[in-house]
Amino acid sequence: MIKSQWSRTLSWLKVALEIVVGGGLLIGVIAWLAGAFEEKIEPGQSTAATSVRQAAGPIDQVHEVHQEYIEEAVGTLKAASRSVIASQLLAKVVTVNVAAGDNVSAGTVLVELDRQEYEARQRQAQAALKAAEATRAEAAQAFERSTRLRTSNAISQQEFDQSQRKLQVSEAEERRAQQSLAEAEVMLSYTTITAPRDGRIVDRLAEPGDMARPGVPLLILYDATSLRLEAPVLEQLALTLRPGGEVKVYFDSLQREVTATLDEIVPQADAPSRSFLVKASIPKSEDLYEGMFGRLRIPAGSRRHLCLNTAAIERVGQLEFVNVVKSDNTTERRYIKTGRIGMPGRVEVLSGLEAGERVELLRADEAVPADDDRAAGASTSDATAPEVDAQ
Repeated sequence: MIKSQWSRTLSWLKVALEIVVGGGLLIGVIAWLAGAFEEKIEPGQSTAATSVRQAAGPIDQVHEVHQEYIEEAVGTLKAASRSVIASQLLAKVVTVNVAAGDNVSAGTVLVELDRQEYEARQRQAQAALKAAEATRAEAAQAFERSTRLRTSNAISQQEFDQSQRKLQVSEAEERRAQQSLAEAEVMLSYTTITAPRDGRIVDRLAEPGDMARPGVPLLILYDATSLRLEAPVLEQLALTLRPGGEVKVYFDSLQREVTATLDEIVPQADAPSRSFLVKASIPKSEDLYEGMFGRLRIPAGSRRHLCLNTAAIERVGQLEFVNVVKSDNTTERRYIKTGRIGMPGRVEVLSGLEAGERVELLRADEAVPADDDRAAGASTSDATAPEVDAQ
């Protein structure tokens, strides 16, 4: 009895010991992960060991400039005058005299269709007209004879009226034959398709042997002088524009800027984008084509920014640093953030520097004299910079 109780007591002690040891190990691991066994740094400020050195390179100054800036709205060149050339007849295409890219003038023969069927209709109409003319001439003679006979009461009134009616019917038949001939001639003229205006062929959609159908496009023609850039412009900018005003348009593919005239501002805003569709007419140019990409540059006021010599910037990965020269000619390494590129050798500073501070130039061969920056800062520092906020 006593032995069994002692065995149970030993079992409980063993379980309790295992629990205590396991819990102690768990607490120790947690404390180690929490850094309980590492040396702590006391709270408060500490003096870091920094190396102070004298400025050795050229020194430049951070300048503050004020300048006009622009916002850009991206758009597409479209032709205000665009024609879809199609047939008005069901006929086979015989010849197509132009290709995509050709410049044509008004009246140039573009497409010729099969004429045989419509020439036959014209000949039928001509023969019908001759028959109607002969019938009308015979009826006129009969009516003239009936008029003389009626004057002498040689025929009855009924016979006279019948002769007059035949003349009227023959005259109507002659007029109908004339209209049929005119219709046949018009239909025949449709077999020759000419350019309605001066322009450039955009696309050729038919080849000889194809069947032309009414309303189905054969060629697409647009007037190269009617090209205009259509771009959605934010409403706060669009409301400052007026039709007839001049704006700048930049074409990335040509790397060229042209002066455009505001042709139209659609008087309805697009609700999702809060923008108005602006259309600006582009001067005629041989290297501008419909569908090209362009940037509408809109004046959007002026702004102030700091201008820094790029030769003073040291880049470490994506970080940018400069050495600021203090009054005692010692340098302080400082982190900065830059923005848009301005004139060559100059960049906008967003944070980290103040106007008037001096910086050490790390690459003297790339340094831009301070006088050039002062003279050109307000006029050219960002004039060539690609402004953001594209629509």
